[in-house]
Amino acid sequence: MLTLKVSGMTCGGCINAVTRAIQAQDPQAKVQADLATQIVSLETSLSAAQASELITDAGFPVSS
Repeated sequence: MLTLKVSGMTCGGCINAVTRAIQAQDPQAKVQADLATQIVSLETSLSAAQASELITDAGFPVSS
C-alpha cells in the first residue's frame, strides 16, 4: 500500500478527481483519502512515482 501526502483536497469532489486519475491507469486500484490529514492511501500496481505524477497532473501537488 502506498501512502502519499496530497495538498489541496478540500471536498469529496477532490477525492473523486484523485480517484479517477489513479483508476484511469489502474482500474483495480483502491483509493482512500482523508481530507483532515491530506493523506491518500492507495492499493495499486502503480509505482509511487507514477501515482504521484498522476495525482499532481490532476491538480493536487504531492509532497514527500
